[in-house]
Amino acid sequence: MLSAVGLVGRLALLIVLTVRGVNILIAAPICAALVALTSGLAWLPPLAAQGAPDFATSYMAGFTSFFADWFLMFLLGAIFGEVMGRTGAADAVAHWIIDTFGIKHAALAVVAACAVLTYGGVSVFIVAFSVYPMAVSLFKAADLPRRFIPGAMAFGSVTFTMTSAGSPEIQNLIPMQYLGTKATAAWEVSLVVAVLMAVSGYFWLMRMMRRAVTVGEAFVARSDDRESIALETAPSPLASIVPLIAVLAVFLITQYPSLMFGLGDGLPDNGLGKWGLVVALGAGVLAAIAIGRRRFEAVPDAFSAGAISAVVAIVNTCAVVGFGSIAKLSPAFLTALEALQGLPGDPLIGAAIAVTVIAALTGSASGGQTIALPLIAPGYLDAGVNPNEFHRVVAISSGALDSLPHNGYVVTTIRAICGETHKDAYGPLGALTVVVPFVGLAVAVLLFL
Repeated sequence: MLSAVGLVGRLALLIVLTVRGVNILIAAPICAALVALTSGLAWLPPLAAQGAPDFATSYMAGFTSFFADWFLMFLLGAIFGEVMGRTGAADAVAHWIIDTFGIKHAALAVVAACAVLTYGGVSVFIVAFSVYPMAVSLFKAADLPRRFIPGAMAFGSVTFTMTSAGSPEIQNLIPMQYLGTKATAAWEVSLVVAVLMAVSGYFWLMRMMRRAVTVGEAFVARSDDRESIALETAPSPLASIVPLIAVLAVFLITQYPSLMFGLGDGLPDNGLGKWGLVVALGAGVLAAIAIGRRRFEAVPDAFSAGAISAVVAIVNTCAVVGFGSIAKLSPAFLTALEALQGLPGDPLIGAAIAVTVIAALTGSASGGQTIALPLIAPGYLDAGVNPNEFHRVVAISSGALDSLPHNGYVVTTIRAICGETHKDAYGPLGALTVVVPFVGLAVAVLLFL
């Protein structure tokens, strides 16, 4: 009982502290230490029994493993975003979109850019770095409240694209190894759900922004905003799109070398996996430098600023991953897993609930799947559940409550990348990344039933 109160209470405390602006590097380890206390875990290695886990080692193992896995991607992604901004490429693309489609479609352009990159396989963290400079230019030109930028970027990245059939994001790929399915599993229902989420979420985003503008909200410049680049010194819009295309194209080549007309010769048959992002982002940075050569003097500062942003962003995420590492060791967490496996009713509903709850506790969509699937998949498959339907329900359900305020992507996007506060920005982001996926999940389950 104490363990359950400790786990749920500390999760709630972490959310409250995050929303109130407490640095996640302080809030996450404190809450994790309190979870350890109520779970009977020793705080330090010398105090733990032989072979037993302890708070310090387990927390830092989760922290450092994420850093080791993703730092190079964060670093290159942040540098790519800075170079796009400081060379004027982001401004050029923004002005081209406004001139071509009209100022009223500024938010749609941000959502679409994130959706294309995410569905192309670029990590959602890196997408935020890449699109943010363009998003600022678009929202500034349209005089839209900048607190909606995190919501627009997250909506395009972690809802109708991340968990949809065919998506190369890890949240759509994890079920394959446990269910023997393909990335396109249950694509018919997935397509219906994706369209529903995209349309409903976009109209909700526009409604929220219109209401904000009606009451007097507008774009507010900051002292640390970079100055807009004069269009006459910026690259051409067509050239400015090349770095974004380069990232997507090179990444696809590294993932599917056999389909790229010999361009992938020398690569493993199954591609480079996530490490393809390093190659793709490196190509994007080089392309951005090349097309922005008239402002080459801005490149060194872009590298420096990008490096600092990358470190801030990844350690924020690492802090939350560390909390999830401690949460998984709690007896209450293990008890909850056992209870979720025995939920009565339709197995698809049980699977949806199990993955949703675990994703909320760990603050991670992929973490929720990785923990839940080895435990629940064998029993459900033995009971005759359709693997393709199971795959799609698990994928969609992982992308709902994972987006609570303490989620690593949420913290990184709102604070480290966009410089907003949870108080201002989480409302729209939460509506679009929690409520909309929940509706999509309900529709998917109903269609399968």
